[in-house]
Amino acid sequence: MPPPIFRCWLPLGAVALIAALVGGCQSYVDQPLAPGQTAAQLLNRSLASPDLRNYLQQNLGHDQTDWPPKSWDFETLNWVAFYYNPSLDLARLQWAGAQGSIITGAERPNPSVTLTPGYAFINQGEKTPWFPGVSVDIPIETAGKRSKRIAQAQWLAEAAKQNIFAAAWQVRADLRQALIDGDAAEKRSVVARRGVEAQQHVVDLLEQRRSVGAIAADAVSSARLALVKAQVDADSTERTLLVARSKLAETLGVPLAALEGQTLSADQVSTGRVFTPEELKAARAVALETRADIQSALANYQASQSALQLEIAKQYPDVHLGSGYVYDLGENKFDMSIGMDLPAFNHNEGPIAEAEAARRQAAAQLLAVQAHVIAQIDSAAAISAAAASQVDGLHKVDAELRKHLDQVHAQIDAGAADALDYQTALLDVSASELALVDAQAQAASASGQLEDALQVPFTNLPALSNDTPATIPATKP
Repeated sequence: MPPPIFRCWLPLGAVALIAALVGGCQSYVDQPLAPGQTAAQLLNRSLASPDLRNYLQQNLGHDQTDWPPKSWDFETLNWVAFYYNPSLDLARLQWAGAQGSIITGAERPNPSVTLTPGYAFINQGEKTPWFPGVSVDIPIETAGKRSKRIAQAQWLAEAAKQNIFAAAWQVRADLRQALIDGDAAEKRSVVARRGVEAQQHVVDLLEQRRSVGAIAADAVSSARLALVKAQVDADSTERTLLVARSKLAETLGVPLAALEGQTLSADQVSTGRVFTPEELKAARAVALETRADIQSALANYQASQSALQLEIAKQYPDVHLGSGYVYDLGENKFDMSIGMDLPAFNHNEGPIAEAEAARRQAAAQLLAVQAHVIAQIDSAAAISAAAASQVDGLHKVDAELRKHLDQVHAQIDAGAADALDYQTALLDVSASELALVDAQAQAASASGQLEDALQVPFTNLPALSNDTPATIPATKP
């Protein structure tokens, strides 16, 4: 029979071991999703939410005393989009998953315990034929593998964090464009309606002349066709406005009904900064190092370096320390062991080659991103300069046409012109206004694209990655 101390402590040790293993485990918690409930939460989102107000106060740095605001400017709407837009939540959750990988990389390999009961088919007299045994194996990693795994996970987490900023810039760009499109559509609608009225006056005046035989019917038909086209264009601008409002609601992450009755200002949609060639060169140099997508690509490259170091470290085998106990026919036997894998058939050449190729790929990806950024900056700068020049030119044309309109008005007073001349001149002014509205929208869009290409920092950018409950609520109305 085993000694009394063994018979006493073996069951207690087994129970303690099982309790320790089970007690350290986590249990699964079911979290079902109800599409009807989540849809209702989305539809109930509002720009008057108290939680949104707290979020804006924290990130804009000033109290929202007038709530909801009478007018929403671009920067405030920017943070509304950061609060509601799901793409940022997704990027934050991906970052959280990457941070979990750091915990995984830091874990040490668990020891193993093996029970080896045996039975002896011999005449043992009063001695038990059973000889229980237990062995323990403790793996020890060598060559700093754990630190290299941690470094790789940390760099991947940094890349995921930079993706939050990249997503924020995309949301900002979408918001700006939606505001520009909406503002331009509203202005076009007003100008187009004035053009329809002027064209209707032209048709009426020509119809009067045709009725007395002063002109042929073909002249009236041409004017009526122009009226139909003007009416179609006016209706089209109203549809464009609805599309822009829908896009704006989507970017903000709220239903379209939440924008009803809200005044949304597009006055600050871009910095309006005009760069000299020297300033643009300096800003480009900074952007090529600090843009979020470049920082993400750089972090991925550093992660590939750590991955290569890890595969090289795997050439060196881990050590296994072992200890065993056997109660053998009345004798207590203990043993110690040390073991390792022998790199006899390979030295991890394949994974090392794969890791080296992955590092070259990550380096090429960084260069590709930088090349794209250079092209994006140069293109945006050229388009912005051309758009600004076009706006200046159209301003001059518009001034000349308005001057001509005043002259026609004066000629009418002097009896040298009639109402038809005035309405025709008014149509020219309306056409000029429409062209100017379009050019101004293109200039604002080009200026914003240059801002996005350079990623000019805006206020409180680090707060986007802050996932504390005070800043990013767990549930949003």
